[in-house]
Amino acid sequence: MGFETAYRNGEPPWDIGRPQPALVRLEEEGAIEGRVIDLGCGTGENALYLAARGLDVSGVDGAPTAIARAREKASRRRIRATFVVANALEFLIIGRVFDAAIDSGFFHTLSDGDRVRYEHGLRTAIRPGGRCFMLCFSDLQPGVEGPRRVSQAEIRGTFAAGWRIDSIVDERFATKDPYSGPRAPRAWLASLTRLPGGV
Repeated sequence: MGFETAYRNGEPPWDIGRPQPALVRLEEEGAIEGRVIDLGCGTGENALYLAARGLDVSGVDGAPTAIARAREKASRRRIRATFVVANALEFLIIGRVFDAAIDSGFFHTLSDGDRVRYEHGLRTAIRPGGRCFMLCFSDLQPGVEGPRRVSQAEIRGTFAAGWRIDSIVDERFATKDPYSGPRAPRAWLASLTRLPGGV
């Protein structure tokens, strides 16, 4: 089942109706600043939170139903944010430059080849000195159900050139009950800084 179908059929399990606490914490610490792109934004909760805090945010998702819901939320809450229906990998290379990128659950959906495109696109779209904050499904999560697991080594390999890896820390995805707290899915929260140099 594709993402658009999942949104059309109701509320997918990852659409929790609030921003991810890990990203809220980063914003409160002042780590996320300036012009921000939210990759795979879904119905926009993370983007809307950042926009409500005064940031210039663009959310991108390939699912039209998700983007329609994000725009409805923005209108209803009177929050100014931009939401675009697009393949995030293609959107990254259209020439717009951002100070920061957030990714909550997009990277772990990518194939090995698309990870290469993702990293190259981010280097194009994020200014030197800009930041990327990525929350992805962790290989520490037991079992085989759910998204593809990602290891720290895979993150480090993907961002080996053109980036400084500031930290990769053990985190949890907030989900709909009853999968909360210590039962919530394991994640890595990677904080990266774009280094000067060519793309």
